[in-house]
Amino acid sequence: MSSTLIINAKVVNEGEVRETDVRIKGQRIEKVAANLSALPNEQVIDAKGAYLMPGMIDDQVHFREPGLTHKGSIATESLAAVAGGITSYMEMPNVSPSTTTIEALEQKYAIAAKHSAANYAFYLGATEDNLEQIKRLDPSKHCGVKVFMGASTGDLLVEHPEALDKIFRDSPVLIVTHCENGAVIAENKARLLETRSEFTIDDHPLLRDDKACYASSSYAVDLAKKHQSQLHVLHITTEKELSLFEAGPVAGKNITAEACVHHLWFTNQDYAEKGNLIKCNPAVKYQSDRDAIIQAVKTGQIDIIATDHAPHTLEEKQVEYDKAPAGLPLVQHALLTLMDHVHYGRLSVSDVVEKTAHNPAIRYGVENRGFIREGYFADLVLIDCDSVTPVTHENTFYHCGWSPFSGHSFSSRVKRTWVNGQMVFDDTQPVLVDSNAMPLSFSR
Repeated sequence: MSSTLIINAKVVNEGEVRETDVRIKGQRIEKVAANLSALPNEQVIDAKGAYLMPGMIDDQVHFREPGLTHKGSIATESLAAVAGGITSYMEMPNVSPSTTTIEALEQKYAIAAKHSAANYAFYLGATEDNLEQIKRLDPSKHCGVKVFMGASTGDLLVEHPEALDKIFRDSPVLIVTHCENGAVIAENKARLLETRSEFTIDDHPLLRDDKACYASSSYAVDLAKKHQSQLHVLHITTEKELSLFEAGPVAGKNITAEACVHHLWFTNQDYAEKGNLIKCNPAVKYQSDRDAIIQAVKTGQIDIIATDHAPHTLEEKQVEYDKAPAGLPLVQHALLTLMDHVHYGRLSVSDVVEKTAHNPAIRYGVENRGFIREGYFADLVLIDCDSVTPVTHENTFYHCGWSPFSGHSFSSRVKRTWVNGQMVFDDTQPVLVDSNAMPLSFSR
């Protein structure tokens, strides 16, 4: 059984930062203690004062397989993820065909078993009429059911009140929601067309405004309270919505909220430079919203930080605003954006670990991950704050070959990533593709 000793690390775990050593034996963390002596034939890695953190558990990604692999695949995007220190992910159902049956769900698990570089789980997509499929979900295996409440297309759009009521009443797993109200968006569109003949990217946060978000997220919260459902509202983008969520520790909450790294980074002022590259749903909004969400991360109104990684080709993005798809690639630089927030004093490094590793593990009941604890799986990332990471389109690992952060240099660097005790990324050499990733299991 292989053994690795990481020495001279600043271990960030459970609200503390302490200088200590970590021994990995096989797939798991065997020992966390100071001044450990190397065993015979043990690999020793000197962290040289870098932060050793539990790998990020990203509860929202779109890896585009099956059916949309010209944008990305489980293989390519999970490699980018581990290069960014993400060791586990939960992937969304809007692929082609949509993942709306247990059989389609199992097909994605089979693909990941062969090709994923990071640990994995997959959501079932809710439709107006697949309640019986939702009831078949296994709480110990399946991370949740995704409900697009009023702002999607095709069979993944769920608007009928009776269908929503039954999903919130009967789901055996966590319900995660995309909350934008389609009727409000349509009203905004009609009103704005009174003063213009066409829309530009600057109109995106006006069309998909705080009223559209709040109307949907408050509806979801009301349904969850009615049925005592387990609800997790994804990608909060507005200050207005924060009133729906309680501050404090995630443990014991029935209703939780998530923010995404791009909504913590960009504002509407960035549309002039970035254009469609930062077109996403819900929209990037205003500095006041961004600042309020950052503060909510600190108070615990926002429980989890994720990516909503959603790649499209550069060609697909370089068209007129109304034809450009929504979404952007993020997994490779997500943790680095948060470490920049640490660098500028907006967040602490313990805030980052809590929201990206500890809280996802607690909220979803992920077994033996999300913490640096003896006996837990060794899903780890080493981040050096004395090195920088300049970003170009060319130095990304995404299949789409571009990044919205191109031109920016992050103030830290992902040095190494381990998944189940195996080093899967080393910044001194190409990404290692021989991974022992496994499906996530849940205790709930």
